[in-house]
Amino acid sequence: MLTTLNTSYTDTRAADLAWALGREPLPALATLDLELAGAQLQLRLLGASHQVLLEEERGTCSETVACIPGSRTPLPLGVAKRVGDWEYEFAARVEVLSPGSFAGRAQELLALVTDHPHGLAGVFPGSPHAFTAMLAHRRDGFVHWRTWHAYPQDGQLVATRTRVGVRVPAAL
Repeated sequence: MLTTLNTSYTDTRAADLAWALGREPLPALATLDLELAGAQLQLRLLGASHQVLLEEERGTCSETVACIPGSRTPLPLGVAKRVGDWEYEFAARVEVLSPGSFAGRAQELLALVTDHPHGLAGVFPGSPHAFTAMLAHRRDGFVHWRTWHAYPQDGQLVATRTRVGVRVPAAL
């Protein structure tokens, strides 16, 4: 699903993004509710940021990547931790692209997410390459999502990957 977001950038640089687990739902500009084999997932666009809310029989998980006032947790390269009965893995990277490469990459990602039944993308007014996009799926008992936050003025594209699922007990 592709939508035009009626707002200006609230996160103007990739370096301003922070990561948080367990936050309450924040005001969203666009949402997509999904059912993925028993998991309720809500993809949420927050300005140039995202929030994912996951609910399953075993509990809930909330991931936020946004410019969070007062946050002291910058965007990490990677996180692996236990959240209740779940394993949570997060990875992020920042790509720096030339203007021509950025435009091509932006078009590819927007086409991928827009045409996917579990995708949500929001484009900002003023630049066709200023967007936030999210894509989710379920595989092997885990819920996965990927996100892209585009900052065309700096040629930066922030890409994240998350995997959440029930811990498998070690064999005795």
